Amino acid sequence: MNRKFGIGLALLFAFTFARAQSWAPLNNQPGFLAGTALLLTDGTVMVQEMQANGFGTGNWWRLTPDNSGSYRNGTWSQRATMPAGHAPLYYASAVLPDGRVVVVGGEHNNGMSFAETAMGSIYDPVANTWASIQPPNGVAQIGDAAGVVLPNGAFMIAPCCNGSRSSYLLNPSTLTWTLTGAGKIDANSEEGWTLLSNGNVLTVDTTATPDSEIYSPVSGSWSYAGSTIVSLPSNTGLEIGPAVLRTDGTVFAAGGNSNTAIYNSVFGGWSVGPQIPNGWNAADVPAALLPGGNVLLEVAEQFLGQGNGIHFYELNGNSLSPVASPPNAATGTGFQGRMLVLPTGEILFTNQTAQVQLYTSNLSYQPQWQPTISSISNTSLGIGLTNYSISGTQFNGLSQGAMYGDDAQSATNYPVIRITNNATGHVFYVRTHDHSTMAVATGGASVSTMFDVPGSVELGDSTLQVVANGIPSNPYPVTVFAPKRRACCTF
Repeated sequence: MNRKFGIGLALLFAFTFARAQSWAPLNNQPGFLAGTALLLTDGTVMVQEMQANGFGTGNWWRLTPDNSGSYRNGTWSQRATMPAGHAPLYYASAVLPDGRVVVVGGEHNNGMSFAETAMGSIYDPVANTWASIQPPNGVAQIGDAAGVVLPNGAFMIAPCCNGSRSSYLLNPSTLTWTLTGAGKIDANSEEGWTLLSNGNVLTVDTTATPDSEIYSPVSGSWSYAGSTIVSLPSNTGLEIGPAVLRTDGTVFAAGGNSNTAIYNSVFGGWSVGPQIPNGWNAADVPAALLPGGNVLLEVAEQFLGQGNGIHFYELNGNSLSPVASPPNAATGTGFQGRMLVLPTGEILFTNQTAQVQLYTSNLSYQPQWQPTISSISNTSLGIGLTNYSISGTQFNGLSQGAMYGDDAQSATNYPVIRITNNATGHVFYVRTHDHSTMAVATGGASVSTMFDVPGSVELGDSTLQVVANGIPSNPYPVTVFAPKRRACCTF
């Protein structure tokens, strides 16, 4: 990117999914300027603190929902600071299968413009510590790289600069890189990636327009995916918008101009999508797949930093319908926006201000989109005990969730588990880890994850749900107990 700097389950979900389209501010707003947000596997949200001049910092904060599961009433706490010198703006990021967070690159870094840093950092949310990651051998610049976690858990990035067409795979276990991505038609710069249901990755070319390409993890190479028909990159800077995989297998790709296009990932081929109204654009803006299947899209009145004014639309597959905007939309700048799909089905929206908003749509999910639970290693769950296993279907959702492009990634295609106490209605999120896959739209295939039960979970009969991209499974009965402690000694 260039030139820019205590309620029951029934009541909870009736509130979440039956409301009209609306925005609501957090009741406890952050005491900092909020940037990119990532959903941790314990249900908390990790948010980067920004500087007033638009640069990033190495400071991160955690938003924890209250005991009714409400993020609007959540509270903030500061987390550990990134390794010295790594304070990026516009970078690749992801939550890995083991629950750690990886942040690689930065177009701007540590207050320096166009640093295109190759620095990388990894965060352990259990230990609350960061560690540095070495860049791939011979790679001096990564910058605002595209990034995606592949179904096998490897994190793939595309270095931004010097006409690079190469990609690299990070092994989460060894934190070492492997070269991949042979046969790329054009340079990586400004391109975003979308994970498809077959495990491949789709990109829209920014210089070889109107071409598109698909990466196969099996072959490690790119192949031609057809013409987008209309040009999607902007005329200036080759900026492009988000591309979101929808529940029907189509990908809605928004342009850095007013054009959009739709890719059919089942049969292949592109068709022209609806025009963004009024000559507005989607250059470097966020979008998110709503639980009801529509796509929420932010658009900007002006190109990148040329002026303020943002608007929001829902795409139903064929048309863009305007929806309400948050209160600060008139002064908002498109590229500063970020979206994150919460387990409640709400969309968390940040835009480098201290005003964080939640968007709620009026459409509910369809039952066939829900995760299903087939088995749990034990339905009696001891607080403080770890490594319970749970299996079922569609634990990773039907899409990555929220998209942006090369500058920011906030995918949530992994299972989050919440336990609700039957007597009090209090909601507790538990940490998941070591997911069997990071694929999307896995259908009837059996998938699994591990989870730990923290000491904060209330005792007694409860219900457990697996949530993926804001869509919950049906409740599964469990009992939470306090394990007996053995005496250490006798005298």
